[in-house]
Amino acid sequence: MTGLDARKQFGAAVRARRLRLGLSQETLAERAELHRTYVTDVERGARNLSLESISRLARALEVSIGSLFLSPAAGEPEWGKHGSHPNQILLVEDDPKDLELAINAFAQAKLTNQIEIARDGAVALDYLFCRGRFAQRQPKAPPLVVLLDLYLPKVDGLEVLRAMRANEATRLTHVVVLTGSRSDAHVREALRLGADAYIVKPVDFQTFSTITPQLNLHWNLLNDHRSDA
Repeated sequence: MTGLDARKQFGAAVRARRLRLGLSQETLAERAELHRTYVTDVERGARNLSLESISRLARALEVSIGSLFLSPAAGEPEWGKHGSHPNQILLVEDDPKDLELAINAFAQAKLTNQIEIARDGAVALDYLFCRGRFAQRQPKAPPLVVLLDLYLPKVDGLEVLRAMRANEATRLTHVVVLTGSRSDAHVREALRLGADAYIVKPVDFQTFSTITPQLNLHWNLLNDHRSDA
């Protein structure tokens, strides 16, 4: 998928969700604190988007960044309902650039697994353990995999991993650590605590796919209904 194709897909998804909610472009622009012509250009696929504008649009449309960016345009985003899709990916990353690169990589690979994004360790734990604003999420449906940065605000990645491995509901959930260096001592500690694998950032789908056989993961791809282990 080219950059232009990705922009058009995103714009179509924004328009489909806006119409589903019964919003005008003016109303969406007001909600997102963006100019109406900017929203028009987004829906036409004529804008290069920053992570900040994507975040504003997602909030205004009551969906997560991942579900809006990666969903087929005609699909119904489910993250606003805190649904429990069996192939969810939880991406725990606070660096805006690394986050944007990961989302773009998955979009270009036409990955349609639902993706939830947590910007700090505290939010990740609330999501995993169905607390706070995630209280309605089904606790018996953990993510397919958690992509976990180790250097996070509020609660660091190692503490998130310790909590996951100590809880029956998440003890067997796959965790892939995101690191800036293979020689990071925190990576070795994460593997000791039970992380399944690690990826050196920035994340790209080709690198991500190399861990698929050892974790027995299944990806949902647009226009391809096969599941490859």
